[in-house]
Amino acid sequence: MTNLVYPGAQHTRFSHALGAMHLMQMAVQTLENKGVEITAEEGRANMAAMLLHDIGHGPFSHVLESSIVEGVSHEEISFLLMKGMNEQLGGDLTPTLDVFSGKCKPFLHQLISSQLDTDRMDYLKRDSFFTGVTEGNIANERIIKMLNIANGELVVEAKGIYSVEKFLIARRLMYWQVYMHKTVVAAERMLIRILKRAKTLAMQGEDIFASPALKFFLYNKVNASDFATEEAIRQFTMLDDNDIMTSIKAWMSASDKVLSHLSTAFINRELFHIELSRQPFAPHRLQMVRDAINKKMGIPMELMDYYLLSGQLSSKTYTVGNDRINIMFSPTYICDISEASDIFNIQALGNIDRRFYLCYPKEVDMEM
Repeated sequence: MTNLVYPGAQHTRFSHALGAMHLMQMAVQTLENKGVEITAEEGRANMAAMLLHDIGHGPFSHVLESSIVEGVSHEEISFLLMKGMNEQLGGDLTPTLDVFSGKCKPFLHQLISSQLDTDRMDYLKRDSFFTGVTEGNIANERIIKMLNIANGELVVEAKGIYSVEKFLIARRLMYWQVYMHKTVVAAERMLIRILKRAKTLAMQGEDIFASPALKFFLYNKVNASDFATEEAIRQFTMLDDNDIMTSIKAWMSASDKVLSHLSTAFINRELFHIELSRQPFAPHRLQMVRDAINKKMGIPMELMDYYLLSGQLSSKTYTVGNDRINIMFSPTYICDISEASDIFNIQALGNIDRRFYLCYPKEVDMEM
């Protein structure tokens, strides 16, 4: 939903997958030029891994995981899809699956999944370009040129330390300016409630308009074990953003007032008001908002969860001591970026940054 704030953010995960694969190719070539032994099979495996790393994402990114499927992440779905593809390809993707599961040289796995991987390098620069938020414009090619291997682990040569510092700071800024922008959060939470309401009505036997693929997930309880079946995977791969948006447009005229009201507000961009706080909202504050929604909009208390949305957001830019970003000053002196950097706030980036949110309809004036 970031395009509601930054209209240029219309790029897709497909373009990101291609970009990440391109950066992976650059990284492999850089390491080979420095004498690192990477076989042709290993190089192809890492290229395929980056091309397929996001294949399990459903419509609107993580929204589906929070609304109409239960207990299964996009990473798990990605792995299941790749296993199915591997069977069709006669085992050609086995090295790629090994890379994902870490059954390979450590640095090969780190290139696709670590705190400084080609996935993050691509999406930060790509998202910065399309949103126009220049703080995310990292020097990914410079970082890649500074990559090396020491003791089988991925390291960054000391000359690249400033580019890594910028990468970490850019990641923090992009999270709060783009990915967790308050308007984006409000829109995503509304979308989740719309899908949950449709799911609730469907499970109660109501006739809900939906595409065949979306209907499968609305009228069935689909969890992690169900994704092991061919039917669930087939229906999932047929879903995209168009299924969701077309259905929400139809739900604007639904007989259920909650589904109709939320869908209409969402399509017309009448997004909920959102408040952010460093501290949890007090219980009496939440009750005041509930009472106001009940009084001004006539929403009964049993349906309040669709109109009073609260929770917390958190971001941790860098985990010190876990899956480290290692800086190599010499073959005998390698240390974590938090120790190598002389920027005082690198250590602070290891802290969890929490914000609490409270969303409710703008019709309810709660200014106080």
